[in-house]
Amino acid sequence: MKQKIAILGFGTVGQGIGEILLSKKNFLKEKYNFEFDIVAVGDFAYGNCYNPDGLDIPFMLEEAKAKKKFTKDVTPWDNVTLIKESNATVLCELTYTDLTTGGPAIDHVRAALESGKHVVTSNKGPAALKYAEFKKLADSKGVKFFIEGTVCAGTPIINLAEGPLAGCEISKIRGILNGTTNYMLTEMEKGMDYNAVLKVAQDLGYAEADPTGDVEGYDARGKVTILANIVMGAPLKITDVTCKGITKISPADMEHAKKEGYRWKLIGCVEKIDGVVTGSVAPEMVPLSHPLAGVMGATNALTFTTDLLGDVTIVGPGAGRMQTGFAILTDLIRINKEGK
Repeated sequence: MKQKIAILGFGTVGQGIGEILLSKKNFLKEKYNFEFDIVAVGDFAYGNCYNPDGLDIPFMLEEAKAKKKFTKDVTPWDNVTLIKESNATVLCELTYTDLTTGGPAIDHVRAALESGKHVVTSNKGPAALKYAEFKKLADSKGVKFFIEGTVCAGTPIINLAEGPLAGCEISKIRGILNGTTNYMLTEMEKGMDYNAVLKVAQDLGYAEADPTGDVEGYDARGKVTILANIVMGAPLKITDVTCKGITKISPADMEHAKKEGYRWKLIGCVEKIDGVVTGSVAPEMVPLSHPLAGVMGATNALTFTTDLLGDVTIVGPGAGRMQTGFAILTDLIRINKEGK
Protein backbone atom coordinates (compact mmCIF):
# COMPACT_ATOMS: atom_id res chain seq x y z
CA MET A 1 0.00 0.00 0.00
CA LYS A 2 1.38 3.39 -0.98
CA GLN A 3 1.57 5.62 2.08
CA LYS A 4 0.13 9.12 1.86
CA ILE A 5 2.17 11.24 4.26
CA ALA A 6 1.24 14.46 6.06
CA ILE A 7 3.97 16.48 7.79
CA LEU A 8 3.07 19.01 10.46
CA GLY A 9 6.03 21.19 11.37
CA PHE A 10 8.39 21.96 8.48
CA GLY A 11 11.33 23.18 10.51
CA THR A 12 14.60 21.37 11.10
CA VAL A 13 13.16 17.85 11.46
CA GLY A 14 10.33 18.29 8.96
CA GLN A 15 12.73 19.43 6.26
CA GLY A 16 15.12 16.66 7.29
CA ILE A 17 12.59 13.89 6.75
CA GLY A 18 11.49 15.54 3.51
CA GLU A 19 15.07 15.45 2.23
CA ILE A 20 15.60 11.87 3.38
CA LEU A 21 12.45 10.61 1.69
CA LEU A 22 13.34 12.33 -1.57
CA SER A 23 16.95 11.14 -1.62
CA LYS A 24 16.07 7.55 -0.69
CA LYS A 25 12.88 7.15 -2.71
CA ASN A 26 14.26 4.51 -5.10
CA PHE A 27 16.19 2.72 -2.34
CA LEU A 28 13.09 2.50 -0.13
CA LYS A 29 11.02 1.07 -2.97
CA GLU A 30 13.64 -1.48 -3.99
CA LYS A 31 14.63 -2.70 -0.52
CA TYR A 32 11.41 -2.31 1.50
CA ASN A 33 8.69 -1.99 -1.17
CA PHE A 34 7.91 1.33 0.51
CA GLU A 35 6.20 3.79 -1.80
CA PHE A 36 4.78 7.13 -0.71
CA ASP A 37 3.49 10.55 -1.63
CA ILE A 38 3.79 13.56 0.67
CA VAL A 39 0.30 15.00 0.27
CA ALA A 40 0.07 17.55 3.09
CA VAL A 41 2.48 19.91 4.84
CA GLY A 42 1.61 22.38 7.57
CA ASP A 43 3.82 24.96 9.26
CA PHE A 44 2.91 28.08 11.24
CA ALA A 45 5.63 30.11 9.48
CA TYR A 46 5.27 28.88 5.89
CA GLY A 47 1.59 27.98 5.64
CA ASN A 48 -0.45 24.85 4.92
CA CYS A 49 -0.48 22.97 1.61
CA TYR A 50 -2.40 20.01 0.26
CA ASN A 51 -2.41 18.02 -2.95
CA PRO A 52 -3.99 14.54 -2.86
CA ASP A 53 -1.64 13.37 -5.64
CA GLY A 54 1.52 14.62 -3.94
CA LEU A 55 3.14 17.98 -3.23
CA ASP A 56 6.17 19.49 -4.95
CA ILE A 57 8.49 18.90 -1.98
CA PRO A 58 11.74 20.03 -3.71
CA PHE A 59 10.14 23.40 -4.44
CA MET A 60 8.73 23.65 -0.91
CA LEU A 61 12.16 22.89 0.55
CA GLU A 62 13.62 25.71 -1.53
CA GLU A 63 10.98 28.12 -0.26
CA ALA A 64 11.45 27.06 3.37
CA LYS A 65 15.24 27.40 3.19
CA ALA A 66 14.74 30.91 1.80
CA LYS A 67 12.33 31.64 4.68
CA LYS A 68 9.52 32.27 2.19
CA LYS A 69 5.88 31.32 2.61
CA PHE A 70 4.60 28.44 0.51
CA THR A 71 3.08 29.53 -2.81
CA LYS A 72 1.95 26.25 -4.40
CA ASP A 73 -1.04 24.06 -3.42
CA VAL A 74 -1.81 26.41 -0.52
CA THR A 75 -4.97 25.57 1.42
CA PRO A 76 -7.00 27.64 3.91
CA TRP A 77 -7.44 24.57 6.13
CA ASP A 78 -6.05 24.81 9.65
CA ASN A 79 -3.90 21.99 11.00
CA VAL A 80 -6.70 19.86 12.44
CA THR A 81 -8.81 20.22 9.29
CA LEU A 82 -5.77 19.38 7.17
CA ILE A 83 -5.33 16.18 9.18
CA LYS A 84 -8.96 15.16 9.06
CA GLU A 85 -9.85 16.11 5.49
CA SER A 86 -6.66 15.11 3.67
CA ASN A 87 -6.18 11.67 2.17
CA ALA A 88 -3.09 11.13 4.32
CA THR A 89 -2.68 7.67 5.83
CA VAL A 90 0.06 8.70 8.26
CA LEU A 91 0.85 11.91 10.12
CA CYS A 92 4.42 12.96 10.96
CA GLU A 93 3.86 15.28 13.94
CA LEU A 94 6.99 17.43 14.15
CA THR A 95 5.83 20.67 15.76
CA TYR A 96 7.48 22.26 18.78
CA THR A 97 7.59 20.43 22.10
CA ASP A 98 5.62 21.62 25.13
CA LEU A 99 6.17 19.35 28.14
CA THR A 100 3.73 21.30 30.32
CA THR A 101 0.51 21.16 28.28
CA GLY A 102 1.56 19.13 25.25
CA GLY A 103 0.79 22.13 23.05
CA PRO A 104 -1.13 21.83 19.78
CA ALA A 105 0.64 18.53 19.10
CA ILE A 106 -1.81 16.73 21.39
CA ASP A 107 -4.75 17.97 19.30
CA HIS A 108 -2.93 16.97 16.12
CA VAL A 109 -2.21 13.44 17.32
CA ARG A 110 -5.73 12.93 18.62
CA ALA A 111 -7.28 14.17 15.37
CA ALA A 112 -5.11 11.84 13.30
CA LEU A 113 -5.77 8.75 15.41
CA GLU A 114 -9.50 9.44 15.61
CA SER A 115 -9.48 9.72 11.79
CA GLY A 116 -7.86 6.30 11.49
CA LYS A 117 -4.45 7.64 10.53
CA HIS A 118 -1.10 6.38 11.82
CA VAL A 119 1.08 8.82 13.76
CA VAL A 120 4.85 9.00 14.00
CA THR A 121 6.39 11.78 16.03
CA SER A 122 9.57 13.19 17.52
CA ASN A 123 7.50 15.47 19.76
CA LYS A 124 8.00 14.58 23.42
CA GLY A 125 4.79 16.37 24.52
CA PRO A 126 2.19 13.80 23.38
CA ALA A 127 4.56 10.92 24.17
CA ALA A 128 5.36 12.01 27.73
CA LEU A 129 1.94 13.32 28.71
CA LYS A 130 -0.57 11.17 26.82
CA TYR A 131 1.15 7.96 25.70
CA ALA A 132 -1.22 5.48 27.37
CA GLU A 133 -4.30 7.32 26.13
CA PHE A 134 -3.03 7.61 22.58
CA LYS A 135 -1.78 4.02 22.43
CA LYS A 136 -5.24 2.82 23.50
CA LEU A 137 -6.90 5.05 20.90
CA ALA A 138 -4.52 3.86 18.17
CA ASP A 139 -5.20 0.23 19.03
CA SER A 140 -8.95 0.82 18.93
CA LYS A 141 -8.64 2.30 15.43
CA GLY A 142 -6.23 -0.34 14.15
CA VAL A 143 -3.42 2.15 13.55
CA LYS A 144 0.05 2.82 15.00
CA PHE A 145 1.39 5.50 17.35
CA PHE A 146 5.20 5.34 17.01
CA ILE A 147 7.58 7.63 18.86
CA GLU A 148 11.15 6.43 18.30
CA GLY A 149 12.43 9.96 17.68
CA THR A 150 11.31 11.29 21.07
CA VAL A 151 14.13 9.85 23.21
CA CYS A 152 17.54 9.93 21.48
CA ALA A 153 16.76 11.19 17.97
CA GLY A 154 17.96 8.52 15.52
CA THR A 155 19.73 6.34 18.07
CA PRO A 156 17.38 3.31 18.30
CA ILE A 157 16.29 3.18 21.92
CA ILE A 158 12.64 2.12 21.78
CA ASN A 159 13.22 -0.12 18.78
CA LEU A 160 16.16 -1.73 20.61
CA ALA A 161 14.00 -2.55 23.62
CA GLU A 162 11.16 -3.92 21.50
CA GLY A 163 13.36 -5.64 18.91
CA PRO A 164 16.85 -7.00 19.64
CA LEU A 165 16.25 -7.02 23.41
CA ALA A 166 12.86 -8.71 23.12
CA GLY A 167 12.79 -11.69 25.47
CA CYS A 168 14.93 -9.95 28.07
CA GLU A 169 13.40 -8.52 31.19
CA ILE A 170 14.69 -4.97 31.52
CA SER A 171 14.97 -3.86 35.13
CA LYS A 172 16.77 -0.56 34.65
CA ILE A 173 17.52 2.00 31.95
CA ARG A 174 20.09 4.56 32.94
CA GLY A 175 22.04 7.07 30.94
CA ILE A 176 22.72 10.38 29.25
CA LEU A 177 19.54 11.68 27.66
CA ASN A 178 20.44 15.31 27.00
CA GLY A 179 23.29 16.19 24.67
CA THR A 180 23.42 19.87 25.65
CA THR A 181 24.20 19.20 29.30
CA ASN A 182 26.64 16.43 28.40
CA TYR A 183 28.53 18.88 26.21
CA MET A 184 28.53 21.45 29.01
CA LEU A 185 29.82 18.98 31.60
CA THR A 186 32.53 17.86 29.18
CA GLU A 187 33.76 21.44 28.83
CA MET A 188 33.40 22.21 32.54
CA GLU A 189 35.67 19.28 33.30
CA LYS A 190 38.31 20.99 31.13
CA GLY A 191 38.11 24.06 33.34
CA MET A 192 35.38 26.31 31.94
CA ASP A 193 32.89 27.68 34.45
CA TYR A 194 29.16 27.12 34.09
CA ASN A 195 28.22 30.55 32.70
CA ALA A 196 31.01 30.57 30.13
CA VAL A 197 30.22 27.11 28.80
CA LEU A 198 26.50 27.87 28.66
CA LYS A 199 27.26 30.86 26.41
CA VAL A 200 29.36 28.65 24.12
CA ALA A 201 26.59 26.01 24.03
CA GLN A 202 24.10 28.70 23.02
CA ASP A 203 26.43 30.04 20.33
CA LEU A 204 26.83 26.52 18.93
CA GLY A 205 23.07 26.01 18.86
CA TYR A 206 23.11 23.23 21.47
CA ALA A 207 21.26 25.34 24.05
CA GLU A 208 18.28 27.62 23.49
CA ALA A 209 18.22 31.29 24.46
CA ASP A 210 16.23 30.04 27.46
CA PRO A 211 18.21 26.92 28.41
CA THR A 212 15.98 25.92 31.34
CA GLY A 213 14.59 22.77 29.73
CA ASP A 214 18.10 21.37 29.29
CA VAL A 215 20.09 22.60 32.30
CA GLU A 216 17.33 21.97 34.86
CA GLY A 217 16.81 18.44 33.56
CA TYR A 218 13.26 18.88 32.25
CA ASP A 219 14.05 17.55 28.77
CA ALA A 220 15.61 14.42 30.27
CA ARG A 221 12.66 14.05 32.65
CA GLY A 222 10.27 13.91 29.69
CA LYS A 223 12.36 11.17 28.11
CA VAL A 224 12.51 9.17 31.35
CA THR A 225 8.71 9.36 31.50
CA ILE A 226 8.45 8.03 27.95
CA LEU A 227 10.79 5.12 28.72
CA ALA A 228 8.85 4.27 31.87
CA ASN A 229 5.58 4.18 29.95
CA ILE A 230 6.78 2.25 26.92
CA VAL A 231 9.63 -0.01 28.00
CA MET A 232 8.53 -0.63 31.59
CA GLY A 233 4.80 -0.43 30.93
CA ALA A 234 4.33 1.83 33.95
CA PRO A 235 1.84 4.73 33.89
CA LEU A 236 4.30 7.25 35.34
CA LYS A 237 3.42 10.90 34.93
CA ILE A 238 6.09 13.48 34.25
CA THR A 239 5.51 14.89 37.74
CA ASP A 240 6.32 11.47 39.24
CA VAL A 241 9.93 11.73 38.02
CA THR A 242 12.25 13.49 40.46
CA CYS A 243 14.40 16.08 38.71
CA LYS A 244 17.58 18.02 39.42
CA GLY A 245 19.74 19.80 36.85
CA ILE A 246 23.40 20.77 36.54
CA THR A 247 23.23 24.44 37.55
CA LYS A 248 24.74 23.85 41.01
CA ILE A 249 27.79 21.88 39.90
CA SER A 250 30.88 23.91 40.82
CA PRO A 251 34.54 23.77 39.72
CA ALA A 252 35.26 22.25 43.13
CA ASP A 253 32.76 19.46 42.39
CA MET A 254 34.49 18.83 39.08
CA GLU A 255 37.90 18.65 40.71
CA HIS A 256 36.67 16.33 43.45
CA ALA A 257 35.22 13.88 40.90
CA LYS A 258 38.44 13.90 38.88
CA LYS A 259 40.57 13.14 41.94
CA GLU A 260 38.32 10.25 42.95
CA GLY A 261 38.28 8.67 39.47
CA TYR A 262 34.77 9.78 38.55
CA ARG A 263 33.13 12.04 35.99
CA TRP A 264 29.95 14.09 36.35
CA LYS A 265 27.05 13.16 34.10
CA LEU A 266 23.40 14.20 34.11
CA ILE A 267 21.78 10.79 34.45
CA GLY A 268 18.20 9.90 33.66
CA CYS A 269 17.07 6.63 35.18
CA VAL A 270 13.97 4.46 35.19
CA GLU A 271 14.11 1.38 37.39
CA LYS A 272 11.82 -1.47 38.40
CA ILE A 273 12.26 -2.91 41.90
CA ASP A 274 9.77 -5.49 43.21
CA GLY A 275 7.34 -4.48 40.52
CA VAL A 276 7.47 -0.77 41.37
CA VAL A 277 8.81 1.58 38.70
CA THR A 278 10.47 4.86 39.61
CA GLY A 279 12.12 7.57 37.54
CA SER A 280 14.72 10.21 38.27
CA VAL A 281 17.01 12.79 36.69
CA ALA A 282 20.05 14.09 38.58
CA PRO A 283 23.78 14.75 38.23
CA GLU A 284 25.84 11.73 39.27
CA MET A 285 29.52 10.96 39.63
CA VAL A 286 30.02 8.02 37.25
CA PRO A 287 33.16 5.86 37.70
CA LEU A 288 35.58 6.18 34.80
CA SER A 289 35.38 2.40 34.31
CA HIS A 290 31.70 2.63 33.30
CA PRO A 291 30.87 2.97 29.57
CA LEU A 292 28.76 6.08 30.24
CA ALA A 293 31.78 7.92 31.61
CA GLY A 294 33.49 7.85 28.22
CA VAL A 295 30.57 9.47 26.40
CA MET A 296 31.66 13.05 25.80
CA GLY A 297 30.28 16.08 24.00
CA ALA A 298 26.72 16.39 22.65
CA THR A 299 26.16 12.62 22.59
CA ASN A 300 23.55 10.41 24.23
CA ALA A 301 23.99 6.95 25.74
CA LEU A 302 21.83 4.49 27.63
CA THR A 303 22.64 1.33 29.57
CA PHE A 304 19.91 -1.32 29.68
CA THR A 305 20.16 -3.73 32.60
CA THR A 306 18.70 -7.07 31.53
CA ASP A 307 18.26 -10.50 33.06
CA LEU A 308 19.73 -12.48 30.15
CA LEU A 309 22.48 -10.22 28.77
CA GLY A 310 23.46 -8.16 31.78
CA ASP A 311 24.21 -4.54 30.90
CA VAL A 312 23.89 -3.44 27.27
CA THR A 313 24.98 0.11 26.41
CA ILE A 314 24.09 1.99 23.22
CA VAL A 315 25.76 5.27 22.25
CA GLY A 316 24.70 7.65 19.49
CA PRO A 317 23.51 11.12 18.48
CA GLY A 318 20.68 12.60 20.51
CA ALA A 319 19.71 15.42 18.19
CA GLY A 320 20.13 16.71 14.66
CA ARG A 321 18.27 17.30 11.43
CA MET A 322 19.11 14.04 9.68
CA GLN A 323 19.44 12.00 12.87
CA THR A 324 15.90 12.79 14.03
CA GLY A 325 14.63 12.53 10.47
CA PHE A 326 16.08 9.01 10.42
CA ALA A 327 14.01 8.11 13.50
CA ILE A 328 10.88 9.22 11.67
CA LEU A 329 11.94 7.12 8.67
CA THR A 330 12.39 3.99 10.80
CA ASP A 331 8.84 4.34 12.14
CA LEU A 332 7.45 4.87 8.63
CA ILE A 333 9.24 1.71 7.48
CA ARG A 334 7.79 -0.21 10.45
CA ILE A 335 4.28 0.84 9.45
CA ASN A 336 4.95 -0.18 5.85
CA LYS A 337 6.32 -3.58 6.91
CA GLU A 338 3.23 -4.31 8.94
CA GLY A 339 1.16 -3.86 5.81
CA LYS A 340 -1.12 -1.00 6.70
